[in-house]
Amino acid sequence: MLLSEFDYFLPEELIAQHPCEPRDHSRLLMLDKNTGAISHHYFFDLLQYLNAGDTLVFNDTRVIPARLIGAKSETGGKVEVFLLNRKSESDWEALVKPGKKARPGAIIVFSDRLSCEILESTDFGGRIVRFRYEGIFEEILDELGETPLPPYITEQLADKERYQTVYARERGSAAAPTAGLHFTMDLMKRIEEKGIHLAFVTLHVGLGTFRPVNTDNITDHVMHREYYSVLPETAELINRTKQEGGRIIAVGTTAIRTLETATINGILEAKSGWTEIFIYPGYTFKIVDAAVTNFHLPKSTLLMLISALAGQQNVFAAYKEAVEQGYKFFSFGDAMLII
Repeated sequence: MLLSEFDYFLPEELIAQHPCEPRDHSRLLMLDKNTGAISHHYFFDLLQYLNAGDTLVFNDTRVIPARLIGAKSETGGKVEVFLLNRKSESDWEALVKPGKKARPGAIIVFSDRLSCEILESTDFGGRIVRFRYEGIFEEILDELGETPLPPYITEQLADKERYQTVYARERGSAAAPTAGLHFTMDLMKRIEEKGIHLAFVTLHVGLGTFRPVNTDNITDHVMHREYYSVLPETAELINRTKQEGGRIIAVGTTAIRTLETATINGILEAKSGWTEIFIYPGYTFKIVDAAVTNFHLPKSTLLMLISALAGQQNVFAAYKEAVEQGYKFFSFGDAMLII
């Protein structure tokens, strides 16, 4: 399967530069994965397409201020450290720019309370760094770090919480699970009142979700590892939903990847660990029935994943119509319901 098969034309003006206000007033394209039928709505209409007994599954990860700007101790040269995955209390996997200044042994200073040493290089061009700090690391990071936004967003965000979901609680992501940005607490309350269950898993979004595919044949692409967790009460609720004939509707590709990783023989297991799952057309879904998702970048693993869920031909027909109808794309853009 060729990478070129997942390309499409997107006018630059359709890349959303700021989030919709209120959150649930973004547009919603509904795609029937079985028939390919498309209809147009607003996100607050979502409730009418959910049934009592269904379970919506959210990723409750919280974005950390993962970008640190420091200076190399020997030369004073500017260095950026972008945190990806925490390996231990003091050690992190990170991207360091410029890479030539990030050789093992180099010391990068961010303040008189925080510095790090480059320990080693990783297979994906990153670095393992060890922090030295005085005080509580999370508090220092909140003080010195910057919340990273995707490079295609060129405008500053006035309220940093708009790049967090309203239910975000488990710190650790380098990027937001953006399908969840459309939900408000009021909408979630009304969903529950209709008899629809809400469940939460965790996947800390790192390099794996957004790393470009650089191989002509997509099956040669290797995903980067990301940490996930499924609690026992979540597994019990989702398994019960399936047994009782309800649908599992994942909110975002990260929730899909978590659920599919942790499902064995049709049963979701309570577990945590690292996932490298790469879902593309031809994949047989184990537990996910439907999804809420955003519109994704051309040639991305995220676009491949939803093409596996809804059918590649259906997805590209929906994307073509979304472009023609002026939908907004990517992190702060509009939403799709694949059902």
